Amino acid sequence: MRNRPGAPSRMGAMLTAIGMMSGTSLDGVDAALVRTDGVAVAPLGAALTLPYAPGLRARLRALLDTAPQLAPDAPSVAEAARTIAEHHAEAVAALLARAGLDRAAVAVLGFHGQTILHRPEEHRTWQIGDAMHLAARTGIPVVSDFRSADMAAGGEGAPLAPLYHAARAAGLARPLAVLNIGGVANLTWIGPGGPEDLIACDTGPGNGPLDDWVMRHTGRAYDDGGALAAAGRVDQAVLGRLMAHPFFARRPPKSLDRLDFSRALAASGIEALGPADGAATLVAFTAAAVRAALAHLPAPPVRWLVTGGGRHNPALMAALRAALCVPVDPVEAEGWDGDALEAECFGYLAVRSLAGLALSLPGTTGAARAVSGGILTRPPAPGG
Repeated sequence: MRNRPGAPSRMGAMLTAIGMMSGTSLDGVDAALVRTDGVAVAPLGAALTLPYAPGLRARLRALLDTAPQLAPDAPSVAEAARTIAEHHAEAVAALLARAGLDRAAVAVLGFHGQTILHRPEEHRTWQIGDAMHLAARTGIPVVSDFRSADMAAGGEGAPLAPLYHAARAAGLARPLAVLNIGGVANLTWIGPGGPEDLIACDTGPGNGPLDDWVMRHTGRAYDDGGALAAAGRVDQAVLGRLMAHPFFARRPPKSLDRLDFSRALAASGIEALGPADGAATLVAFTAAAVRAALAHLPAPPVRWLVTGGGRHNPALMAALRAALCVPVDPVEAEGWDGDALEAECFGYLAVRSLAGLALSLPGTTGAARAVSGGILTRPPAPGG
C-alpha cells in the first residue's frame, strides 16, 4: 500500500528510523540508525556500508550512462530496481543484527534509492529502487521518492541534506559550511539566523570524474590515499578551461547530474595528460569549484566540515585547505560519522515526511515554498 504521508497522530514522538543512501559514486549502500522526531536528532551509532559487487556496480553504471534514452518500464530498470531493494533489505538485516534490535523497534526506513539521472532543467530526477519489495522483505514501512515533490514545486530536487546538517550543527560557530563530496560535491551554508537560515547547492564535480579517470588509467575504483594525484602536477590551462563552465556563474540553488561535466572534460585537453597529472588536475578542479561557490554566499564560512568519500583523499583535503584559507576539517572533528551522515539524513527525512514537515526550502533547492515530500509504502498485511 502506497500513499502520500499525512499529518502524524503524535507530534513530537521520538521514532527510531533506518536511513539508507546509495550515492552516485556507486560504492554500495550506507545504512544508519537514528532516533528523531523530525526536529531533534540522536544518531544511535550503529551504521554500516554494504558494498555493491563489481557486477552490480557495472550494471548500474551502464544504466547511469544510458538513462536519458531509457523508458521507465524498461526490463533492465525493473530488474535493477528489485536488485537494489534486495541489497537494501540485506543492509537492514545486517544493521539490525549489529545493533541487536528487532525490526519491530524500527518505525520507518528512509530509502533514497539509486540516482541514475538528475536533470533539474528538464524537471526530471530518477531514483530507482523497488520500495514495495523492500517493505515486504523487511516488514517495515518505507518512505521513498524524496525529490519529486520538490521538483513539482519548482525546485532542483537537491540537495536534501541541509536541514539535517543544520540539526547536527546546533551550537557550532557560524557561518558554517558542510561540504559533502560524493560523485558530485554539494555544500550547506548555515547562517547565524536560526535553523532555516540555510543556502545550499551543488558546487561542481566531486569524486566522480576522478574515480572515472583512475579506473580508466589504473583499473582501480578510486585514488586510494590520493597517491596518484599527489604524484602529479596541476595543468593550469586545462583547469582554466574547466572553470570557464557556465555552471559556476549561476547563483544557488543549483544542482548537477554526475555526468554534467563530461563534455567539458572531453574538450578541456585533459586526455593529453598522464595519469598522475590528470588526477592532480581533477583534484584541483573539485577544490576550485568549491572556492567559486564562495562568491554566491552571504558571508564566507568561518569553517568547513567535510563529509563523504572525498574526505578520505589527503590530496583533495590539502587542495581544499589551500583554496579556502580557513579551517577545513573532516566531520569526525565534531564527532560525526562521515561515512554514515547521508544515510542518517534519510532516516531523519523519513520521519519528517511522516510528520508532514519540510524536506526542502526555497534557499536550499529553489522551490517556491517549503516542501514536504516522500511516498509511504507499508508492508503487506500478514497473509495478504
